[in-house]
Amino acid sequence: MNDSPKTSPGPASVTEGASPSVGRREFLNEISAAALGITGIGGAVVGLNFISPNVLFEPPARFHVGMPEDYPVNSVSFLREQQIYVVRTAEGFTALSAVCTHLGCITEWRPDDNLIACPCHGSKFNRDGNKVAGPAPRPLVHFTMQLAADGQLVVDKLNTVPANQILKV
Repeated sequence: MNDSPKTSPGPASVTEGASPSVGRREFLNEISAAALGITGIGGAVVGLNFISPNVLFEPPARFHVGMPEDYPVNSVSFLREQQIYVVRTAEGFTALSAVCTHLGCITEWRPDDNLIACPCHGSKFNRDGNKVAGPAPRPLVHFTMQLAADGQLVVDKLNTVPANQILKV
């Protein structure tokens, strides 16, 4: 018989230089902690986006467009940033919207044809903004124009006027 004391089988011995194996419980704990951490970071990002202001910066509705002498008689000038046309005739000034009344495309002035044309669906308007051709249901919108105290022309896109209203300078 063997007189050596009996030892119960214990954990596997680790050989030198090898990394200890991770048990199933420790692995699941680490995966759960990582998932909770990612969820927490995602929630924080969504929460910060929710409380941060969501502002849309648009150009002002009332703005100066320059001096009357900047516009020659019988001219149509397109102001891209404000999306308007400043039309000067012998009678005076009008401000027309450059947005087509059909589906909201931005129109363009065609001096060779003496027309304002929509590149999307073919609507055409004369220099007074009246529809000449195409699917647009209405003429172009006319905006209020005034002469400021400093002599500059001012357009107010919040106020529309009838097509026959002209600023006489």
